[in-house]
Amino acid sequence: MIFKIFLNAFLAGFALGIAGTVNLSVGGGLPGAFLFGFGLFLILCFSFKLFTGAIGYLAEQKKDHFFSYLWSLIVIWLGNFAGTAFVGWLVRNSRIAEKIVPAAEKLCEIKLADSGLSILILSFFCGFLMFVAVDSFRRESFPPIFRVLMVFLCVIIFILSGFEHCIANMFYFSASGMLLECQSGHLTIIWILLMTLGNSIGGWFLPIMNKVRQ
Repeated sequence: MIFKIFLNAFLAGFALGIAGTVNLSVGGGLPGAFLFGFGLFLILCFSFKLFTGAIGYLAEQKKDHFFSYLWSLIVIWLGNFAGTAFVGWLVRNSRIAEKIVPAAEKLCEIKLADSGLSILILSFFCGFLMFVAVDSFRRESFPPIFRVLMVFLCVIIFILSGFEHCIANMFYFSASGMLLECQSGHLTIIWILLMTLGNSIGGWFLPIMNKVRQ
């Protein structure tokens, strides 16, 4: 069971690594944001396990399932990390590294120079959008075209807005070679954990608000 969860999480990280690669390849912007949506769409179509797509549902778990779901989220996070790091390593050892690595370095330097509060806020917004994207895709009552559109719209919005996605950033830090370094006075892993917290709070926001509205 744990291995299956980890494997599906690894594949989700692998998919986001490819999405991050194409985003950097085209120089970001609207084309990069749209193409990045391929990663989340692939994950949803094949039922891979993505932390930011699963964390929001922790707020909906009953007592008897809460801790087992929490444990699966930890496994998913680790699997996502492994998948993105693997793609980052492969890219760094390929011909396209000449283009991808400098682009990733520039992006990561901006993130690491930011303040902790800013990172937390930007991660919160991204977590909210990821829950909306995943939950919309799962709703069979929605027309298929609407479900697909919501996936791509949420991804485009979070990228163009500069919001922070902890799993995507695992790839960018890996591709840049900054994954285990201290830049701008910050340990990269601490920044990833802070992004994870922000994404988690953002993912819980709508489920909690829905309970309050009822």
